[in-house]
Amino acid sequence: MSESFEPPAAKAGARGGQFSDLGPRIGSAAALIATAVVALYVGGDAFALFWLLAGFAVSWEWQSIVGGKMALARFALGGASLAGATAFAAHGGGPAALVSLVFFSAILAILAGPGRRLWAPAGLLYAGSLIVSTNVLRHSSDYGALSIAWLFAVVWGTDVMAYFGGRLIGGPKLWPRVSPGKTWSGTLVGVASGALAGVGVVYLSRWSAAATLPLFFVGIVAAALAQAGDLFESWIKRRFGVKDSSRLIPGHGGVMDRVDGFIFASAFAAMLGGLRGQESLAAGIFIW
Repeated sequence: MSESFEPPAAKAGARGGQFSDLGPRIGSAAALIATAVVALYVGGDAFALFWLLAGFAVSWEWQSIVGGKMALARFALGGASLAGATAFAAHGGGPAALVSLVFFSAILAILAGPGRRLWAPAGLLYAGSLIVSTNVLRHSSDYGALSIAWLFAVVWGTDVMAYFGGRLIGGPKLWPRVSPGKTWSGTLVGVASGALAGVGVVYLSRWSAAATLPLFFVGIVAAALAQAGDLFESWIKRRFGVKDSSRLIPGHGGVMDRVDGFIFASAFAAMLGGLRGQESLAAGIFIW
C-alpha cells in the first residue's frame, strides 16, 4: 500500500485526523488480501489467472499514465504478451517468458512514437516481472507456496507498519518531493517489521528450520525494495502528473498503487533464488 500523495498533516486533521484514510485502506486491502490468499491456496490455474489479471491491470494503468500514440493497441498487444508469459512461467519456463516479454516490448516501443519509446515498453516489463516472478516461484515443488506466503508477510507487514509507524512517530520525511507522506521512521519500522513477519510465517510453517538469521536479512532487503517500489511508482505518477494510477479500486486508486512494492520484492526474490543455484528458485531463498 503506497503512501504516495498523502495530504499534509493539517489537511488530514481537518478531514478526521491522521488516520482519516484508514477505512478505505482496510477495505481495499482486505479484498485483495483475501483473493490473493485464496489463489495461493488453490494454486495451479487459479493462481496464474489471479496474477495475470493483476498484470493486465498494471499494464493498462501504466500505458494510460504515460500516454503517447496507440495506447489501446499497446495494451492489447501487451496483454497478449502477458498471457503468453504467464503460460510459460506457470510451467517453469521463466527464460522463455522473459524472452517473449522483451520481444513484444520492442514492438511497443515502435508503436508508442517519439517521447514514449522507453516508457511504453518499460510498462510491459514492469507488469511482466510481477507475473513471471510470482509464477516461477510458485512453480517450485518444494518451497513454492511458502515463498509466496513469505513475500505476502514481508510486503504487507512492511506496508502496515510503515503506515502506523510514520503516523505515530512522525519525524523527517523520506523523500518529500516524491512521496510527502512517507517518513524515515515509518520506513525503518516497516522494513524491520516486514522482515520479522516473513521469518514468523516461515517459523510457523512445516519448514520452520528455514526461519534463520540469513532469512531475516533477505527479508530486510525485500522489505526495503518494497518501499523502493512505492517510491518508484510515486515518482512515475508525479513525472506524468497523475494522483492515482487509475480508479479500478473504488475510492482508493488503482492496482499499481496496491502492488508497487510487491513487484520489486517478488522480482528480487526470484532473481536471488536463481542466482543461488539451489534445486529450485524458491529453495534459494530459504536454504542457507
